[in-house]
Amino acid sequence: MPSGGHFQRFDECVAALAEDAFTFLERLVAAPSTVGHEQLAQEIVAGELASLGFEVSSPPVPEQISRHPLGGVGQTAYAGRHNVLGRLNGPGPGLLFNGHIDVVPAGTAGWRTDPFVPVRSQGWLAGRGAGDMKGGFAMAFLALRALATAMPEVLERPVSFLSVIEEECTGNGTLAGVLDRVKGRAVILPEPSDLGLLLSGVGVLWVDVEVRGSGGHAHVADRLETPVHALVVLIAALDDLGRELSHDYPDAQLAGVDQPYTVNIGRVECGDWRSSVASTGRLGVRVGFPRGWTADDALALVTGCVEKAMVGLGGDMVVTTEPTGFRAEGYALDAGHQLARLVSACHEDAHGAPAPAFGLGSTTDARYYVNQLGVPALCYGPVARDIHGANEAVLLESIVDGARTLGRVMARFDDDVVLTSGETISDYSRTLTGPPVTGDL
Repeated sequence: MPSGGHFQRFDECVAALAEDAFTFLERLVAAPSTVGHEQLAQEIVAGELASLGFEVSSPPVPEQISRHPLGGVGQTAYAGRHNVLGRLNGPGPGLLFNGHIDVVPAGTAGWRTDPFVPVRSQGWLAGRGAGDMKGGFAMAFLALRALATAMPEVLERPVSFLSVIEEECTGNGTLAGVLDRVKGRAVILPEPSDLGLLLSGVGVLWVDVEVRGSGGHAHVADRLETPVHALVVLIAALDDLGRELSHDYPDAQLAGVDQPYTVNIGRVECGDWRSSVASTGRLGVRVGFPRGWTADDALALVTGCVEKAMVGLGGDMVVTTEPTGFRAEGYALDAGHQLARLVSACHEDAHGAPAPAFGLGSTTDARYYVNQLGVPALCYGPVARDIHGANEAVLLESIVDGARTLGRVMARFDDDVVLTSGETISDYSRTLTGPPVTGDL
């Protein structure tokens, strides 16, 4: 293991190179990378990896990946969209970093500035994607650049970085990497975790609920049960479903999360003319569900909930439910796993206290490594605020702090860590014995 003197020099290099990392982050935030528009941001990542000495490639995401049992429903065509893979010292069994380049839509309401013009203020850098998760890219690259200066021998070992698309809606970018056997002995995802260890997440299903009726002129609206009325009933029923799931299926990995299985109505669409009774109504729904369930289990539950709520509404309305994105199963890495202990110990060495460990009622691409490959994976990233909301921002100081931890992790990885496949990974999910992960789609 490197000496404390080595880490002192490393920490000094992290501080000296911090401004370069912040400038890189500004370039990355200024490249809007919503789903279907990731290319410019991926080119920036590829250039940064190349400047660090990585061998860079652009693996495609197959058009047919949505048909894979583990895939989500794609949002747009995959032609011209790709992952970026950087490898240092070949594809050996080293440490893999995984980050997603896609960001959620920004809109304009509530933003104090243009969401794709990064702004620094009071130690924060604001802009869509600054927190989730381009600040994590800056953190990892800062650690790598400081190691190249202060401890170049650490980078004589295999290290890989995979920048993926569609984490925010399907996970198909990382799934494509898994199918290509892009993995390490362990995986760190620099997602925004407030410099804690994010070890587990729930299952997530995206589904559209559509109600169709006959419509009519507004003068008969008082005599009709309409899709508008139905949506009001359905929203209440789906909201209750999330509370019921959270009550009926407690999970020790999510202790402290008040309601892990939230059901969020992200979109409401209805009607096309003020003087016409709406003939269709549609809800875009995100459903959290327990670990150990499949996405089909969750879809059956939502379908049953919707059909029950529609009973008694009358009229000639027809309701359908259809998956439209995420089909993600829950996952968990045990807090006692050697990878979690290593990252926590390195955080303590850099900052004086162990990193807290927790789970959230959300998901990350760590699920594919834990569930399908039996490879330990966790999230450790900077402090962020208002992710997915207006004025999203990352705390710049936390990028520096997190880089200091990551440098220690990389330095100690080969010396102190002997990771075995599946070591204390929670054995909960049917996907561990489910469909084989192969390149045959």
